[in-house]
Amino acid sequence: MRVGIVGAGAIAFGAAAFLEQSGHSPILWSPSGERTKRLAAGEPLVATGAIEGSFRPGVAHTAEELVSGADVVLIALPGYGHKHAFDAIAPHIRADQAVIISSHASFGALYLSRLLAARGIIVPIIAWGTTATTGRQPSLVEASVNTVRSKIDLCTVPESRSSEGLALCRRLFGDRFVERDGLLAIALSNLNPQNHMGIALCNMTRMEHGETWGQGFNVTPNVGRLLEALDRERLAIAEALGLSVRTIFEHFHLSFHVPRDTVSNMNQQMHAEGRGGTGPATADSRYVTEDVPYGLLMTVKLGELTGRDAKLHRSGVEIFSAMYGRDFFAENELLDALAMDQMTLADLKSLSREGYRPHGQPA
Repeated sequence: MRVGIVGAGAIAFGAAAFLEQSGHSPILWSPSGERTKRLAAGEPLVATGAIEGSFRPGVAHTAEELVSGADVVLIALPGYGHKHAFDAIAPHIRADQAVIISSHASFGALYLSRLLAARGIIVPIIAWGTTATTGRQPSLVEASVNTVRSKIDLCTVPESRSSEGLALCRRLFGDRFVERDGLLAIALSNLNPQNHMGIALCNMTRMEHGETWGQGFNVTPNVGRLLEALDRERLAIAEALGLSVRTIFEHFHLSFHVPRDTVSNMNQQMHAEGRGGTGPATADSRYVTEDVPYGLLMTVKLGELTGRDAKLHRSGVEIFSAMYGRDFFAENELLDALAMDQMTLADLKSLSREGYRPHGQPA
């Protein structure tokens, strides 16, 4: 299949390498145009680690070119770029296409559904709870792939297209998907924001000094207990919604292939096996700039709607706002565009199942 990938960072590069290795034809589009210049000039994409090889993904220069040449569109860039990406691709999406969001953030699937409904279009919008690969981007022609996840949670909006969405993802990425009970479950299935909060908060000076440091190694017992406490807040919200979501222990076991243990011990095992990864070498990291406004804040909002106050998540937004001299409570463009503060829980539940409908047309 021809897969148009919006993004050109580590996750987009990892997805492109995986797809080409599996016999598909990935096409990359960098919204800024800067991150694909060397690939467009003919240099190969070199992947190392969990995926090895030299690849030659296509390069699109505009959103229209990307979408028109694709069977399916994959969103693979940080959450703070999702609204811009949706605004760019929505005018060009066809009724015979599908969109995969890797990974889903802040009910972006609903925003895209609304844009398409305004054009009278419904397509399967597939929300992943996490990414297919993890890793770093040593250069603009390299992907260092740390792991390929064995399990990925997903759902499809509208849910009437669920079987179609699941079959598509399996065709592209193999039998590694677990269908969850709607978009609310997926919203609570992405553990990166809570985990990155604890890791960044407890290692901020390393990030600011630009050090090279082992991420798994520095999930010490105290940091691990913080991550476990954050996880209990997320699970309490899921319980209030009657949803089953993956625990932090299942996350590390399934994503990084280590035996179940305490969070700290699992990370120490990853480090001992050389798979613990390196932490951010800058404070300008998506661990904060993406995950605080687009991850932690969303969990805070769901806690408010369900009466399960996410005190640690809220504290994280407050603390990082103070540290960075920014108001991260005001930086989520998707939640603002959806006017989530004006939604009732019943409104959100209905939209999360059906999405937005073109006038007079059932979802």
